[in-house]
Amino acid sequence: MPDGIAPIGHGAILGGLSTVPDLDRAIAAYRDTLGLELVAVKNVSTALAQSWGCPGVANARMAVLKPRSDAPCWLRLVEQPADPEFKPTTTYGWAAFELTVEDVWQWPDKLPPDHFEIVGPPRHLDNFEPTFIPMQVLGTGREMLYLNQVLRDPSDARLPRAKCPVDRIFICVLATPDRVASAAFYSERLGMDRGPDYTLAYSMINRAFDLAPDTKTTISMIHRGLEPLLEIDDYPAAARPRKSRAGMLPPGNALVTLAVRDLDACSVEWLEPPSVRRGAPYFGARAATFLGPAGELIELVEIAED
Repeated sequence: MPDGIAPIGHGAILGGLSTVPDLDRAIAAYRDTLGLELVAVKNVSTALAQSWGCPGVANARMAVLKPRSDAPCWLRLVEQPADPEFKPTTTYGWAAFELTVEDVWQWPDKLPPDHFEIVGPPRHLDNFEPTFIPMQVLGTGREMLYLNQVLRDPSDARLPRAKCPVDRIFICVLATPDRVASAAFYSERLGMDRGPDYTLAYSMINRAFDLAPDTKTTISMIHRGLEPLLEIDDYPAAARPRKSRAGMLPPGNALVTLAVRDLDACSVEWLEPPSVRRGAPYFGARAATFLGPAGELIELVEIAED
């Protein structure tokens, strides 16, 4: 890992979970197109579904994938019916998973339209030091992925370089009605570090809400040391809570899994008491899930720090 990128331990992103209407098609997108390794295909257990507060996905098919770099980060895809009313980048909750990639410029020509919809082609960011080149795509469940090629570290952070064509999630993007309160929640309740704020013309948000291209949005970063973990975005007043069908996961980017050193030290209200779970990303550790201040699902896994 580059200097400043901490090994697995408190705050590390262990994975992101998205919902998809057709698991086989989604597996083809993530495995055959993006090149992730398929670890397992299984059914969501009743206990795991209950722990997420989503009993309706018990016995749903789930795929578990990881980057071929063997980075300890897993992407999970759970099959559930599509919600025709869901529109990405307009509701509170997890808005995107940012993955570090080796060569972002290759992807516009490599993404089959039945696997991914390009909503933001690669481009250099205006008014930012050239530290990374972003690209945004939607998967088959309307989940948002940012494919970011890191060029160099900014002055106030350390960013991971990809070790395979599509590597691990390194930032999870959260849409919230109160950015300051959400940032305080993660720093105070979970013991994470408050990173810098940025104000910029955020093209994804401006397009989604039909705002002028130069409309500015402020975002706050949550770090562990110099490593960014979460990006917390202010959303316009027109944004609304994300609707989920009774007992089901939120549509799109549904859940984020983080590592913590001590579940009992986290000042949150669990949906179900912590319990030991097997398989990725748990491997026999205790885990539990709670709802964050923007209605987001966060799963915490208790793991000894290296």
